[in-house]
Amino acid sequence: MSPAAADPAFQSFAAQALHYFRREHEGACGEPIAGPAAWRGADLARHPETWTHELQSGEIEELDAARQAVRARGLALAAIRREDFPLPGLAPTLARWTRELRDGRGFLLVRGLPVARWGDADSALVYWGLGQHLGRPGAQNPEGELLGHVVDTHEEATNPHVRRYRTRGEIRFHCDLADVVGLLCLRGARTGGASRITSSVSVFNEILTRRPDLAQRLYEPFLLDSRDEQREGARPYFPVPACRHARGRLATFWHSDYFRSVVRHAGVAPFTDLELELLDLYEELAGSEALRLDMHFAPGDVQLISNHTVVHARTAYEDAPGAERHLLRLWLSLER
Repeated sequence: MSPAAADPAFQSFAAQALHYFRREHEGACGEPIAGPAAWRGADLARHPETWTHELQSGEIEELDAARQAVRARGLALAAIRREDFPLPGLAPTLARWTRELRDGRGFLLVRGLPVARWGDADSALVYWGLGQHLGRPGAQNPEGELLGHVVDTHEEATNPHVRRYRTRGEIRFHCDLADVVGLLCLRGARTGGASRITSSVSVFNEILTRRPDLAQRLYEPFLLDSRDEQREGARPYFPVPACRHARGRLATFWHSDYFRSVVRHAGVAPFTDLELELLDLYEELAGSEALRLDMHFAPGDVQLISNHTVVHARTAYEDAPGAERHLLRLWLSLER
Protein backbone atom coordinates (compact mmCIF):
# COMPACT_ATOMS: atom_id res chain seq x y z
CA MET A 1 0.00 0.00 0.00
CA SER A 2 1.37 3.44 -0.92
CA PRO A 3 1.77 6.15 1.78
CA ALA A 4 -0.94 8.21 0.08
CA ALA A 5 -3.43 5.36 0.47
CA ALA A 6 -2.74 4.97 4.20
CA ASP A 7 -2.32 8.53 5.43
CA PRO A 8 -5.55 10.43 6.23
CA ALA A 9 -3.79 13.77 5.75
CA PHE A 10 -4.16 13.41 1.98
CA GLN A 11 -6.17 11.40 -0.49
CA SER A 12 -5.11 8.61 -2.77
CA PHE A 13 -5.11 9.21 -6.52
CA ALA A 14 -8.27 7.14 -6.92
CA ALA A 15 -10.15 8.78 -4.04
CA GLN A 16 -9.30 12.26 -5.30
CA ALA A 17 -10.41 11.44 -8.85
CA LEU A 18 -13.70 10.00 -7.57
CA HIS A 19 -14.29 13.15 -5.52
CA TYR A 20 -13.55 15.33 -8.53
CA PHE A 21 -15.84 13.44 -10.89
CA ARG A 22 -18.72 13.40 -8.39
CA ARG A 23 -20.35 16.32 -10.17
CA GLU A 24 -24.02 17.13 -9.82
CA HIS A 25 -26.10 16.97 -12.99
CA GLU A 26 -29.72 18.05 -13.32
CA GLY A 27 -29.80 18.16 -17.10
CA ALA A 28 -28.35 19.90 -20.11
CA CYS A 29 -28.49 23.69 -20.09
CA GLY A 30 -29.65 25.32 -23.31
CA GLU A 31 -28.99 28.90 -22.23
CA PRO A 32 -25.72 30.83 -21.75
CA ILE A 33 -24.44 30.57 -18.19
CA ALA A 34 -23.71 33.81 -16.32
CA GLY A 35 -21.63 34.51 -13.24
CA PRO A 36 -18.05 35.34 -12.23
CA ALA A 37 -16.70 32.10 -13.76
CA ALA A 38 -17.80 33.27 -17.23
CA TRP A 39 -14.89 35.65 -17.71
CA ARG A 40 -13.04 36.64 -20.87
CA GLY A 41 -9.26 36.79 -20.91
CA ALA A 42 -9.03 39.97 -22.98
CA ASP A 43 -10.99 41.80 -20.27
CA LEU A 44 -9.01 40.43 -17.31
CA ALA A 45 -5.64 41.06 -18.95
CA ARG A 46 -6.27 44.77 -18.50
CA HIS A 47 -6.83 44.39 -14.75
CA PRO A 48 -4.26 41.97 -13.30
CA GLU A 49 -4.69 43.54 -9.87
CA THR A 50 -8.12 41.86 -9.63
CA TRP A 51 -6.66 38.34 -9.80
CA THR A 52 -3.16 38.80 -8.34
CA HIS A 53 -2.17 38.77 -4.66
CA GLU A 54 1.26 40.21 -3.83
CA LEU A 55 2.44 38.69 -0.57
CA GLN A 56 3.31 41.31 2.04
CA SER A 57 6.28 41.13 4.40
CA GLY A 58 4.13 40.12 7.38
CA GLU A 59 2.54 37.30 5.40
CA ILE A 60 5.94 36.01 4.31
CA GLU A 61 7.18 36.20 7.91
CA GLU A 62 4.24 34.08 9.09
CA LEU A 63 4.92 31.50 6.37
CA ASP A 64 8.60 31.51 7.31
CA ALA A 65 7.81 30.96 11.00
CA ALA A 66 5.64 27.97 10.14
CA ARG A 67 8.41 26.65 7.90
CA GLN A 68 10.98 26.92 10.67
CA ALA A 69 8.65 25.21 13.17
CA VAL A 70 8.13 22.27 10.81
CA ARG A 71 11.86 21.99 10.22
CA ALA A 72 12.59 22.11 13.95
CA ARG A 73 10.24 19.17 14.51
CA GLY A 74 11.83 17.22 11.66
CA LEU A 75 8.52 16.63 9.90
CA ALA A 76 8.63 15.26 6.39
CA LEU A 77 6.39 16.89 3.83
CA ALA A 78 3.97 13.94 3.71
CA ALA A 79 3.49 14.14 7.50
CA ILE A 80 2.53 17.81 7.62
CA ARG A 81 -1.11 18.54 8.37
CA ARG A 82 -2.91 21.85 8.64
CA GLU A 83 -2.41 22.02 12.43
CA ASP A 84 1.34 21.54 11.96
CA PHE A 85 1.52 24.66 9.79
CA PRO A 86 -0.40 27.40 11.66
CA LEU A 87 -1.24 30.54 9.67
CA PRO A 88 -3.68 32.54 11.86
CA GLY A 89 -2.89 35.88 10.25
CA LEU A 90 -3.34 34.57 6.72
CA ALA A 91 -6.47 32.56 7.56
CA PRO A 92 -9.04 35.13 6.29
CA THR A 93 -7.07 35.59 3.06
CA LEU A 94 -6.77 31.84 2.51
CA ALA A 95 -10.50 31.41 3.09
CA ARG A 96 -11.15 34.10 0.48
CA TRP A 97 -8.89 32.31 -2.00
CA THR A 98 -10.80 29.06 -1.49
CA ARG A 99 -14.12 30.83 -2.09
CA GLU A 100 -12.72 32.41 -5.25
CA LEU A 101 -11.65 29.02 -6.56
CA ARG A 102 -14.88 27.25 -5.69
CA ASP A 103 -17.55 29.91 -6.22
CA GLY A 104 -15.91 32.82 -8.04
CA ARG A 105 -13.65 33.43 -11.00
CA GLY A 106 -11.93 30.07 -10.54
CA PHE A 107 -8.29 31.18 -10.47
CA LEU A 108 -5.77 33.50 -8.85
CA LEU A 109 -2.06 34.24 -8.92
CA VAL A 110 -0.04 34.63 -5.70
CA ARG A 111 3.33 36.31 -6.03
CA GLY A 112 6.36 36.77 -3.82
CA LEU A 113 7.34 33.49 -2.15
CA PRO A 114 11.11 33.79 -1.49
CA VAL A 115 11.98 30.49 -3.14
CA ALA A 116 15.60 31.40 -3.83
CA ARG A 117 16.20 32.09 -0.12
CA TRP A 118 14.34 29.03 1.09
CA GLY A 119 15.66 26.60 -1.52
CA ASP A 120 13.64 23.96 -3.33
CA ALA A 121 12.99 21.61 -0.40
CA ASP A 122 11.76 24.26 2.05
CA SER A 123 9.77 26.02 -0.68
CA ALA A 124 8.00 22.71 -1.24
CA LEU A 125 7.20 22.48 2.50
CA VAL A 126 5.66 25.95 2.51
CA TYR A 127 3.69 25.20 -0.64
CA TRP A 128 2.34 22.00 0.90
CA GLY A 129 1.46 23.87 4.11
CA LEU A 130 -0.46 26.49 2.13
CA GLY A 131 -2.29 23.73 0.31
CA GLN A 132 -3.39 22.16 3.58
CA HIS A 133 -5.20 25.41 4.42
CA LEU A 134 -6.89 25.70 1.01
CA GLY A 135 -8.19 22.14 0.67
CA ARG A 136 -7.13 18.52 1.02
CA PRO A 137 -4.08 17.48 -0.99
CA GLY A 138 -4.05 14.26 -2.97
CA ALA A 139 -1.77 12.01 -4.98
CA GLN A 140 -1.22 12.74 -8.66
CA ASN A 141 -0.72 9.19 -9.92
CA PRO A 142 -1.27 5.62 -8.68
CA GLU A 143 2.26 5.60 -7.25
CA GLY A 144 1.24 8.26 -4.70
CA GLU A 145 3.29 11.24 -5.92
CA LEU A 146 2.16 14.25 -3.84
CA LEU A 147 4.06 17.11 -5.48
CA GLY A 148 4.55 16.75 -9.21
CA HIS A 149 7.82 18.05 -10.62
CA VAL A 150 7.02 19.79 -13.90
CA VAL A 151 10.38 19.60 -15.65
CA ASP A 152 11.71 18.47 -19.00
CA THR A 153 12.80 14.85 -18.67
CA HIS A 154 13.83 14.77 -22.37
CA GLU A 155 11.05 12.35 -23.27
CA GLU A 156 9.44 12.59 -26.68
CA ALA A 157 6.45 14.95 -26.62
CA THR A 158 4.63 13.02 -29.37
CA ASN A 159 4.84 9.68 -27.52
CA PRO A 160 1.26 8.79 -26.45
CA HIS A 161 2.63 6.91 -23.41
CA VAL A 162 4.23 10.05 -21.97
CA ARG A 163 2.45 12.62 -19.83
CA ARG A 164 3.23 15.82 -21.65
CA TYR A 165 4.23 17.88 -18.60
CA ARG A 166 7.46 15.84 -18.60
CA THR A 167 8.43 17.36 -21.94
CA ARG A 168 9.21 20.85 -23.30
CA GLY A 169 6.43 20.58 -25.85
CA GLU A 170 3.19 22.48 -26.09
CA ILE A 171 0.34 21.18 -23.91
CA ARG A 172 -3.17 21.65 -25.22
CA PHE A 173 -6.07 22.78 -23.08
CA HIS A 174 -7.07 20.35 -20.37
CA CYS A 175 -8.12 19.86 -16.75
CA ASP A 176 -6.48 17.75 -14.05
CA LEU A 177 -8.19 15.13 -11.86
CA ALA A 178 -8.67 17.33 -8.79
CA ASP A 179 -10.86 20.27 -7.83
CA VAL A 180 -7.85 22.60 -7.85
CA VAL A 181 -4.38 22.47 -9.40
CA GLY A 182 -1.61 24.71 -8.12
CA LEU A 183 1.71 25.48 -9.78
CA LEU A 184 4.65 26.95 -7.84
CA CYS A 185 7.45 28.34 -9.99
CA LEU A 186 10.92 27.58 -8.66
CA ARG A 187 12.65 28.53 -11.91
CA GLY A 188 11.27 29.76 -15.21
CA ALA A 189 12.23 28.88 -18.78
CA ARG A 190 14.69 30.83 -20.92
CA THR A 191 11.98 31.33 -23.53
CA GLY A 192 8.35 30.22 -23.80
CA GLY A 193 6.49 28.17 -21.23
CA ALA A 194 3.60 30.61 -20.88
CA SER A 195 0.61 29.38 -18.93
CA ARG A 196 -2.66 29.83 -20.81
CA ILE A 197 -5.96 29.67 -18.98
CA THR A 198 -9.50 30.04 -20.29
CA SER A 199 -12.92 29.98 -18.69
CA SER A 200 -14.56 26.70 -19.69
CA VAL A 201 -17.88 28.39 -18.94
CA SER A 202 -17.16 31.04 -21.57
CA VAL A 203 -16.08 28.38 -24.08
CA PHE A 204 -19.35 26.54 -23.50
CA ASN A 205 -21.34 29.75 -23.96
CA GLU A 206 -19.59 30.45 -27.27
CA ILE A 207 -20.21 26.92 -28.56
CA LEU A 208 -23.85 27.15 -27.52
CA THR A 209 -24.21 30.39 -29.47
CA ARG A 210 -22.45 29.14 -32.59
CA ARG A 211 -23.30 25.45 -32.65
CA PRO A 212 -25.99 24.36 -30.18
CA ASP A 213 -25.82 20.84 -31.64
CA LEU A 214 -22.18 20.58 -30.58
CA ALA A 215 -22.95 22.04 -27.16
CA GLN A 216 -25.34 19.16 -26.47
CA ARG A 217 -22.58 16.64 -27.30
CA LEU A 218 -20.55 18.04 -24.38
CA TYR A 219 -22.98 16.42 -21.96
CA GLU A 220 -22.23 12.97 -23.35
CA PRO A 221 -19.12 10.94 -22.44
CA PHE A 222 -15.77 11.03 -24.20
CA LEU A 223 -13.29 8.22 -23.65
CA LEU A 224 -10.24 9.37 -21.69
CA ASP A 225 -6.89 7.71 -22.38
CA SER A 226 -5.12 6.87 -19.11
CA ARG A 227 -1.71 7.11 -20.83
CA ASP A 228 -0.70 3.84 -19.13
CA GLU A 229 -1.12 5.15 -15.57
CA GLN A 230 -3.98 2.83 -14.66
CA ARG A 231 -3.79 0.00 -12.16
CA GLU A 232 -2.62 -3.36 -13.50
CA GLY A 233 -5.46 -5.15 -15.25
CA ALA A 234 -7.65 -2.06 -15.53
CA ARG A 235 -8.99 -0.86 -18.86
CA PRO A 236 -6.65 1.78 -20.37
CA TYR A 237 -9.45 4.31 -20.86
CA PHE A 238 -12.75 5.26 -19.24
CA PRO A 239 -15.78 7.39 -20.17
CA VAL A 240 -16.13 10.93 -18.84
CA PRO A 241 -18.90 13.41 -19.70
CA ALA A 242 -17.22 16.73 -20.48
CA CYS A 243 -19.98 18.87 -18.92
CA ARG A 244 -22.29 18.53 -15.93
CA HIS A 245 -24.88 21.16 -15.04
CA ALA A 246 -26.76 21.72 -11.79
CA ARG A 247 -28.16 24.66 -9.83
CA GLY A 248 -27.21 27.08 -12.57
CA ARG A 249 -23.54 26.09 -12.51
CA LEU A 250 -21.49 24.31 -15.16
CA ALA A 251 -18.64 21.94 -14.27
CA THR A 252 -16.37 20.89 -17.13
CA PHE A 253 -13.67 18.28 -17.51
CA TRP A 254 -11.66 18.64 -20.72
CA HIS A 255 -8.50 16.95 -21.95
CA SER A 256 -8.06 17.29 -25.70
CA ASP A 257 -4.80 15.33 -25.96
CA TYR A 258 -6.09 12.40 -23.92
CA PHE A 259 -9.47 12.40 -25.66
CA ARG A 260 -7.79 12.28 -29.04
CA SER A 261 -5.15 9.66 -28.25
CA VAL A 262 -7.66 7.09 -26.97
CA VAL A 263 -8.24 5.84 -30.53
CA ARG A 264 -4.83 4.13 -30.37
CA HIS A 265 -6.43 1.40 -28.24
CA ALA A 266 -7.98 -1.68 -29.83
CA GLY A 267 -11.74 -1.66 -29.89
CA VAL A 268 -12.15 2.14 -29.66
CA ALA A 269 -14.34 3.51 -32.44
CA PRO A 270 -12.98 6.44 -34.49
CA PHE A 271 -14.41 9.88 -33.86
CA THR A 272 -17.46 10.93 -35.81
CA ASP A 273 -17.26 14.05 -37.96
CA LEU A 274 -19.36 15.91 -35.40
CA GLU A 275 -17.02 14.90 -32.56
CA LEU A 276 -13.96 16.05 -34.49
CA GLU A 277 -15.70 19.36 -35.19
CA LEU A 278 -16.34 19.76 -31.48
CA LEU A 279 -12.76 18.93 -30.47
CA ASP A 280 -11.40 21.41 -33.01
CA LEU A 281 -13.88 24.17 -32.15
CA TYR A 282 -13.25 23.81 -28.41
CA GLU A 283 -9.51 24.20 -28.95
CA GLU A 284 -10.00 27.13 -31.29
CA LEU A 285 -12.18 29.01 -28.82
CA ALA A 286 -10.10 28.17 -25.74
CA GLY A 287 -6.98 29.45 -27.48
CA SER A 288 -8.56 32.56 -28.95
CA GLU A 289 -7.20 35.97 -27.96
CA ALA A 290 -10.66 37.05 -26.83
CA LEU A 291 -11.09 34.24 -24.29
CA ARG A 292 -7.64 33.15 -23.12
CA LEU A 293 -5.43 34.77 -20.48
CA ASP A 294 -1.65 34.26 -20.68
CA MET A 295 0.68 34.31 -17.67
CA HIS A 296 4.46 34.18 -17.52
CA PHE A 297 5.64 32.86 -14.17
CA ALA A 298 8.45 34.36 -12.13
CA PRO A 299 10.18 32.41 -9.34
CA GLY A 300 7.95 32.50 -6.27
CA ASP A 301 4.67 32.70 -8.20
CA VAL A 302 1.84 30.32 -7.31
CA GLN A 303 -1.01 29.89 -9.79
CA LEU A 304 -4.19 28.28 -8.43
CA ILE A 305 -6.88 27.05 -10.85
CA SER A 306 -10.29 25.38 -10.57
CA ASN A 307 -10.46 22.30 -12.76
CA HIS A 308 -14.24 22.68 -12.91
CA THR A 309 -14.48 26.14 -14.49
CA VAL A 310 -11.05 26.73 -16.08
CA VAL A 311 -9.07 24.87 -18.73
CA HIS A 312 -5.32 25.38 -18.89
CA ALA A 313 -2.56 24.92 -21.46
CA ARG A 314 1.14 25.69 -21.90
CA THR A 315 3.26 26.91 -24.76
CA ALA A 316 6.44 25.07 -25.71
CA TYR A 317 9.63 26.31 -24.08
CA GLU A 318 13.43 26.27 -24.16
CA ASP A 319 15.60 25.90 -21.08
CA ALA A 320 18.74 27.75 -20.08
CA PRO A 321 21.52 25.19 -19.49
CA GLY A 322 22.05 24.73 -15.76
CA ALA A 323 18.90 26.69 -14.85
CA GLU A 324 16.09 24.50 -16.16
CA ARG A 325 12.43 25.41 -15.79
CA HIS A 326 11.03 23.76 -12.65
CA LEU A 327 7.47 24.00 -11.35
CA LEU A 328 5.90 22.11 -8.46
CA ARG A 329 2.34 20.92 -9.01
CA LEU A 330 -0.16 20.42 -6.19
CA TRP A 331 -3.64 18.87 -6.46
CA LEU A 332 -6.37 19.74 -3.96
CA SER A 333 -9.91 18.64 -3.20
CA LEU A 334 -12.36 21.22 -1.81
CA GLU A 335 -15.35 20.84 0.45
CA ARG A 336 -18.60 21.35 -1.46
